[in-house]
Amino acid sequence: AQPVPGALLPADTGHGAVPSPLLRQDEQLELLERLDFVVRNIVELRKEVEELRNSLQHLAVEIVGEVRSHLEETQRVTRRRRFPFPRERSDSTGSSSIYFTASSGNANTDDGESEGGYTTANAESDYDRESERESEDEVSCDTVRTVRRDSLDLGPEDESPLVLDSTLEEGLGQLLEQADRLHSGDERDKREGFQLLLNNKLAYAGQREFLWRLARARCDVWELTEDVDQRRSCAAEGKEELELALQKWDQSAECHQWFAILCGRLSEHESISKRIQAGYVFKEHIDKAIALKPQDPQLYYLLGRWCYQVAHLSWLEKKTVSALFEAPPTATVQDALQNFLRVEELSPGFSKAGRVYIAKCYRELGNASAARLWMEMASELPGNTTEDAESEKELEEMRSL
Repeated sequence: AQPVPGALLPADTGHGAVPSPLLRQDEQLELLERLDFVVRNIVELRKEVEELRNSLQHLAVEIVGEVRSHLEETQRVTRRRRFPFPRERSDSTGSSSIYFTASSGNANTDDGESEGGYTTANAESDYDRESERESEDEVSCDTVRTVRRDSLDLGPEDESPLVLDSTLEEGLGQLLEQADRLHSGDERDKREGFQLLLNNKLAYAGQREFLWRLARARCDVWELTEDVDQRRSCAAEGKEELELALQKWDQSAECHQWFAILCGRLSEHESISKRIQAGYVFKEHIDKAIALKPQDPQLYYLLGRWCYQVAHLSWLEKKTVSALFEAPPTATVQDALQNFLRVEELSPGFSKAGRVYIAKCYRELGNASAARLWMEMASELPGNTTEDAESEKELEEMRSL
């Protein structure tokens, strides 16, 4: 028989006394009944927890079904309402700070330059145009604040991407295609594309392809507003999102590209020291993007613009950079030319502005015949962006010299 624990022995048991249980038989029975009651309650509680788990799973299925129904309805509306915008490229990229920051979008900026995304197809809408007209003026970077950072579950503890349900995955593909089309459209389409992505952020904030497109849309909206605070808000929120995304997807060329552009955007209204710091960040992430996607002409165009800006720093700017940093950035007109020529090698006629820059580089290097040749080649291309329009003005000035 097992010995009785000391706690169950009477306190006054002597060395010669016979030990006896602390509890009488009726007390033991009562204790057993209580223990049995506790066990029964634990079993019932486990059943309730299991039922709750099943209910939550059922609720998740219902939510997925509702999302799918919404997406199907969205696609039906889209098919009934198409807008025949001509296919045009919006890939030209500019730099609007004194030398480091890059611009993005096709709308007018303070210096007339712009930067866009990748080539996409005809723009179309999947929202009701009537309601869009009522809310269009309200779509601004302030809207971004309605979805806070805590909805973006991208902390470093997340080692693997969120695995989507097959239905949500199908919806994501349709959403990204629609966002690309709206990005290539006019101002109204760009605003609608931004709102479309913002409305789906809670569902797809853990997806890489969604996040860099949301950053691109923020750059579009940045171009469409003149308010400095709204611009700063747009750039800051986009930079924050991609900064978190890069902790998980450091091998994404698009994340690096748009992070660099947003850093430039955010620094445009900052002090010269912050713009210089942004220049270092811009160059670092563009280099990483090129290493990951070496056949992308847009990245070389961005790098060419950066080199051209650095090569044309004023004496005062160079002194400022040297005073703030031990190793100031260095680049020459020849470096810029090589990057612009690489763009043409990968995609001939990539942009009118790119060819104008090639002509400018050749002229500054003393090769007048090559400069004239590239001026003629630039004249052959249509002006698809605001930056191309500005380049046409530069061509006229170069011809008059």
